[in-house]
Amino acid sequence: MIAAIPLLCALPWVGFPVVVALRTRRSRSLDEQPADVPAPAPLVSVVIPARNEARNIERCVRSVLGTTYPNVEVIVVNDHSTDGTGDIAQRIAQGDARLAVLENPDLPAGWFGKQWACRTGAERARGEILLFADADTWHAPDLLGRAVNAMRARGADLMSVAGWQELGTFWERVVQPQVFVMLAARYGGTESVSRARKAEDVIANGQCLFVRREAYDALGGHEAVRGKVAEDLALAQLFWRSGRRVALVLGLDQLGTRMYTSLGELVRGWQKNVFAGGRESVPLGALGRAVYPFVLIATPLAPLLPVLALLLSPLGVVSGAVTLWAAVCVAAGLAFWVGVYRFQRAPLWYALLYPLGCAVLLYIATTSVLRGRRVGWKGREYQAA
Repeated sequence: MIAAIPLLCALPWVGFPVVVALRTRRSRSLDEQPADVPAPAPLVSVVIPARNEARNIERCVRSVLGTTYPNVEVIVVNDHSTDGTGDIAQRIAQGDARLAVLENPDLPAGWFGKQWACRTGAERARGEILLFADADTWHAPDLLGRAVNAMRARGADLMSVAGWQELGTFWERVVQPQVFVMLAARYGGTESVSRARKAEDVIANGQCLFVRREAYDALGGHEAVRGKVAEDLALAQLFWRSGRRVALVLGLDQLGTRMYTSLGELVRGWQKNVFAGGRESVPLGALGRAVYPFVLIATPLAPLLPVLALLLSPLGVVSGAVTLWAAVCVAAGLAFWVGVYRFQRAPLWYALLYPLGCAVLLYIATTSVLRGRRVGWKGREYQAA
């Protein structure tokens, strides 16, 4: 009976992987849709905002231009880059009339840079469907066709695609899965989002965001979310509140993204989002926003507690019951992370490093809370709305 007590106390740690698995099990994929679109295919305008993206822009643009979709225009908005991004895009444009490169006007007060660049591109775009794509993405030839068919099948006014996340370095493999698991635990699979009954349960992936032009213009476009750090989430919630159809779909074979490549980029990138952006999706109104900083910090802290208890156990600092509790929790954690890394097609031994990933995420969450709505990114400082 006494031995059962630590096992009962371990239920939250053991149950978390089960909850994540149950919440993500129902997801839809672009693979369900045909790649060919019945004629006449609507014009799709692909808008790519780019600020200092010299290492990514060529791969991104050439992958978009490699589409099998028959009716597309591509607009790169060079947002005052200092690393040659605009020159690379202009060189590609000389060989393909479907590509236009725009220089973004100076950033007005109250705007985030990405939203301003997206607005610049949208003003030039002629498409019935707009795709806002990040410069660090690559697109399979069948992405546009399958996505247009998916929008039609689901009657979606806003649809985003969750693609494959490339993890190339040690720190990417340690940290990125931590964030993705946290997001999966909060939002669930694609159908949890697509069938959400509350605005705070809706999210979108701004790396690949399709919108119907009519709905985008009617709701004010990116100007309506100009001061939001997580503009994709804010747009999805705006569409949902207006009664428009919002959908999320997997595209693991159609879209790839490599967001960050170093520990510094990982910290700065998520630091700007997890608090200032995450607070937009907190339930329970003012009460939820009040406790959100504590929940955010507790999320990576909780898995570290049993690890710490196990480390202290040989010193006789903790009791045998606590050691048993910690061992069960850590075993459950290892089993869960082996599954995560198997899905990510990464070496399974990275599962042993999940406490290190939690520690980095704890640092990111804590510093993000301390910064509040002050956000810095790519040489600019913002105050999130």
